Amino acid sequence: MRLPFARTCGAVGAAVGLTLLGAGTAAAHVTVDAPTAAPGKYAVATFKVPDESDTAATTALSIAVPNLKSARPEPIPGWSVKVDKNEKFEITAITWTADAGSHGIAPGQFQRFAVSLGPLPQAERVAFPAKQTYSDGKIVAWDQTYDGKGEEPEHPVPSIALTGAENTEDAHAAADAHAAAQPDNTARWLGGIGLALGVLGLGLGLGSVIRGRRA
Repeated sequence: MRLPFARTCGAVGAAVGLTLLGAGTAAAHVTVDAPTAAPGKYAVATFKVPDESDTAATTALSIAVPNLKSARPEPIPGWSVKVDKNEKFEITAITWTADAGSHGIAPGQFQRFAVSLGPLPQAERVAFPAKQTYSDGKIVAWDQTYDGKGEEPEHPVPSIALTGAENTEDAHAAADAHAAAQPDNTARWLGGIGLALGVLGLGLGLGSVIRGRRA
């Protein structure tokens, strides 16, 4: 009786181990998190960068941003940061580089890179294509899109969902409807005031007639 039980435990343990191994592999990507991100607003985006090499350290991370007006990286000891701008002084990229003498991100470790940026574009999602550089010269581009169907790409692009995103045409239609409703609401409000004054005038008139008859 003990043998089947042992085999069952072994099978379950192997399945769990494979599941955890698969989860660890799937999670070993450059990702970004910004819970409060919304269209037209500022947010703090945190990039999580794991080192996937067995022998080399991560020495640089570069991310592309969608031409933003502002980007303020959080200082990280042992790392230098450079913010690139275009001719319109819009932020186009941010690059973190490990300082000389720094070990960067060692194999089996990860590092968080936080930056306050915005205003974010009017969109449902924003992607931040990234390049991860290793001490052995290898560069991994995290720029592959994923539609949520089939297998996830090997190097998916870091992206965030923007809360409160809406269709521009729908927004204009709602604004027009609101503007059209304003005159109607005003007319009703003025009509209500006129009715109240009429009732008041009628009451005063009746009062005068009654007083005249008593006199």
